[in-house]
Amino acid sequence: MKKALLVLSGLALFACQKEAPKEYVTLSGKILQQNSDSLLIRSADYSKTIFLKPDGTFSDTLKVSPGIYNLFDGAESTSIFLKNGYELNLSLNTEMFDESIRYEGTGAEQNNFLAQKSLKEEALLRIDDLKNISDMAALDSTLNAIKNELSTFYNANKAIDTMITNSANKSLEPMLKTYKSFIGQSITLRNELPKGAPSPMFSDFENYDGSTTSLADLAGKYVYIDVWATWCGPCKAEIPFLKALEKDYHDKNIHFVSLSIDDDRAHQKSWDKARQAWKAMIAEKELGGIQLFAPKGWQTEFIKAYKINGIPRFILIDPDGNIVSPDAPRPSSNELKTLLTELNV
Repeated sequence: MKKALLVLSGLALFACQKEAPKEYVTLSGKILQQNSDSLLIRSADYSKTIFLKPDGTFSDTLKVSPGIYNLFDGAESTSIFLKNGYELNLSLNTEMFDESIRYEGTGAEQNNFLAQKSLKEEALLRIDDLKNISDMAALDSTLNAIKNELSTFYNANKAIDTMITNSANKSLEPMLKTYKSFIGQSITLRNELPKGAPSPMFSDFENYDGSTTSLADLAGKYVYIDVWATWCGPCKAEIPFLKALEKDYHDKNIHFVSLSIDDDRAHQKSWDKARQAWKAMIAEKELGGIQLFAPKGWQTEFIKAYKINGIPRFILIDPDGNIVSPDAPRPSSNELKTLLTELNV
């Protein structure tokens, strides 16, 4: 009896010594085709760098306040929900960044939901699809349907932390408002500069090689114009795709024109420095095609005629000098090659 009491006392003591909750997150995993030697976890008031081993594996602990953080791999980023006590294992292949993200371990359900949320939003809010909408009434109808579908998706799984669902619901209206503004501008632009209308013209723009080029000089072929600037991050992100496009369509019935709107305001109030920056980047990035410099930057008449107030902007003109699209697909979009194929370029 005495021995039995000792055993029961020991069991009771063990039961009382319940493991205290961990006051940190354990984050480990493996990154395939890594873009850098580290990951950055950050929020408005938190930042930590996690270094990757040569094989892409990593493991670290983070002491955090519960919330949604940004995980940045040096090229792309994703949202991650962290709460002390989580033990997350992440797998990611950067060649299919959003599509490949998977989590296992404590907290995995919350973070797999965030990954699925990102894919859902991307699928429903494809810019190239929305740009094909013909008028504002149709855009309103489409965005309202998207709102209902996303709202249902956000709130369907009651196991998801309310910090995540509340954040998603709160950001839904502002996000759709931004899309409406952007796509609405595209619809207005197509109405004011319709397909088949004569394109605005430019004359004697400075060429990188020291000569001058006019739009009329390019008649007889399609003209794809990339309006960009050296300080524009999204513009520079399109450069590899544009270079590949130029290679694929070499000797085809199309001119590729890059038109810089670098100006004095962006270069210490100096037009000379603007030109120097333009020429330096052309050399550094080994840019091909026809490289032109807009003489008055944003105030250039051709830029104003196409109502350009944000870059990059891509314009497609037919061999007769008529507008095909005042807001053509980007080089990185599959829609562009589809369009060029339809035109038999």
